[in-house]
Parts: sequence; C-alpha cells; structure tokens
Amino acid sequence: MVRKKFAKKLKPFKKKAKEVRDMVPASVTEKAAELNPLNPTVPEPPSLEDVPRITNENISEHREQVLKGARKYIYPLRHSTHTIVTVTLAVIVAAIIALFIYCSLALYRYYQYNTFVYRVTQVVPFPIAKADGRYVNYENYLFELRHYVHYYESQQQRNFAGADRDQLVLFRKQALQKVIADTYVKDVAAKNHVSVSDKEVNARLDEVRQQNRLGGNNKVFADVLRDYWGWTVNDFKRSLKQEILSEKVSAKLDTTDSQRAQAILAQARGGADFSALAKQSSDDPSSKSSGGDYGFAIDKTNPNVPPEVVNQLFQMKVGQISDPILASPVLAGQGPTLQIVKLTGISGDTVTAQHIVINLKDASAYIKQLQIAKPPHPYVHF
Repeated sequence: MVRKKFAKKLKPFKKKAKEVRDMVPASVTEKAAELNPLNPTVPEPPSLEDVPRITNENISEHREQVLKGARKYIYPLRHSTHTIVTVTLAVIVAAIIALFIYCSLALYRYYQYNTFVYRVTQVVPFPIAKADGRYVNYENYLFELRHYVHYYESQQQRNFAGADRDQLVLFRKQALQKVIADTYVKDVAAKNHVSVSDKEVNARLDEVRQQNRLGGNNKVFADVLRDYWGWTVNDFKRSLKQEILSEKVSAKLDTTDSQRAQAILAQARGGADFSALAKQSSDDPSSKSSGGDYGFAIDKTNPNVPPEVVNQLFQMKVGQISDPILASPVLAGQGPTLQIVKLTGISGDTVTAQHIVINLKDASAYIKQLQIAKPPHPYVHF
C-alpha cells in the first residue's frame, strides 16, 4: 500500500525528468555519462610501440621532420618581412625622388630661399654655378642672400614680396657674384699657399668684440647676430674667415705695396720724421695733411679705427713704431690696407697715435684674369 502511494507521488517527477531528458541532445548525455565520478574510466597507457625510437642512424631523419614542421611558420614570416622591406624601400625612394623634384623646382625655377630649402642645400650639394672648373654650392649663395634679406626685412621693414621685389633681384645678383668671386679667391689662395686658421678667426673675433661693436657680452653678441642678420656665432666666424682670406691674398700678391710699406718702415725706424713720411707717403687723405695724426683719442671701443690697429696700439710704448699691420676695412667699400702706427701718448684708458696707410689692391684685381680665362657659368638667371 505504501509503495503504491510513493510511486504515485513520483509519477509527475518522472514525467518531468523524461521531458527534460528529451530536450538534452544525446551527445551531451553521453558526455555527461563519461564524466560520472561513480563510474570513472581509466585511460589506457600509451603503448611503447607507438613511441618512435631515435638512434644515431635515424636522428637526421627525425631532425628534418621537426624542422619541416617549423618551416611552415617561418616561411610566411620571411615572406612578410621581404614584403615590408620592399615596400619601405619603395616609399623611401619615392620620397627622395619627390624631394629632389621639389627642391629642383624651388631652387632653379622659383628661386626659393626659405629655411627648409636652405637646410636641404646644407645636406645636398646642389650647384648654382661653375667657376674655375669647380662647382659653387647653392648653399653658399643662400648663406649670403638670406642675411641680406633678414636685415632689410627685420631692420628696414622692406617688403620683398611686394613693393621691394626689384631690390630683392639686386640682392640675388650681388650674392651670386660674391660667392663666385669667393670661389676664385679660394683657388688663388690655394695656389699661393695662403690659408686662414681657426686661431686667426678667433683672434679677429676677439678684436671685434673688444671694440664692443656687436655687444658687450656673449648673450648680447649672439642676440645682435640673430636679430640683425639671422646668424649664429659660427655663421659670423664663417664670414670672417672668408674676409680674412681675401685680405691675406691681397697682402701676399700685392708685392709692390708690401715692399713700399717695408721701405717706409725702414725710414721711420732709421730716424726720419714720422709726420713728414706720413705727409709724403700715406694713402689716407683724411690724416695725410696732419702728418698722420688721428686727431682724436683712441680707446679700445673706438669703431673708427680697425680692430687690428687698436689691438696693436694698446700693446706698444710711447714713441714705438709698429710693423706693417694688415688692417680690415672700417667702412663699406674700403679695401684692405697696411698701416704703420706710432704711439705718441697714453692717458688713462686712451691713447694718441699717428699712422701711415698703404692701400692694397683688392683681391678682385687678382681674379679678373682667371674670370676672363675661365668665365663662370651660372645655372640661374634672375
């Protein structure tokens, strides 16, 4: 009786369990039966017959099988690397060609002088002309032109893109003529064993700095160069070096005036009256009539006296006569000179002196024959 009652109560649950079992796929049921912890299945141990035996005779064969399996992963990687390298090289070559085309148009057709083009010419030696059998780098021309443009745009408010376009063309021609002339001067200097050392450049720079022409300290000096010419200190040294080279070429090749200076020096040190010699031999019209007297007291910052002369005067004793001094021009348009100075007095931080000036032929006089024999060939026409 009890068993019948219990079976009657379980009948709904059995019916529900059957419905749930019918909803579960047979594969899932089988998998669940395999996981039955009450009936664990012990896996069969691997047979040693299935394990390959590696011996000295078949080790090469097994190694090849292992490598063969790895190659299917390595070869696609190599193929991808090759593709990446090929594409990268193609992009680089295309970029270089595009850059070359752009720069060629910018330099030779549109005559651009912007900073980007200038930096490119510092790396790639684009030529702007050929002079004396040598190529003149475009960078040299832009170096000269850009400081003209910077000064007149920043200090004179010139508009080279508009009203002052004609003046820009003039500056272009001047810059090109200068770099071509500098090329001939360098060749003449090399043939005559004339050179300029870094020590000479630094000495000239110190002399200029002592006169306070470009600022009293390093910061002001650098600011003046940047604000007025767009130069760094190294740019200024580069300009000084070419200037000194031209002066030394003049002094080396102008043997006539160099010998005249030595003859005047011999007379002055031999007891001849310095004032009389100045009146007779000096090439300075402003002081010749006064016996070579400067007419003013000279201090270390005086801009009216070449820095080389100022430096020498403050190393002399009263009555002493100097050797000929190779002096740089004080005013634009002047050439280099040889100057013999006599210190006549010292008063505190100033001195008084007399001088005899011997003008030297400008270096341009010695390159004219070269320019005629080997005329320059510019690649631009403004």
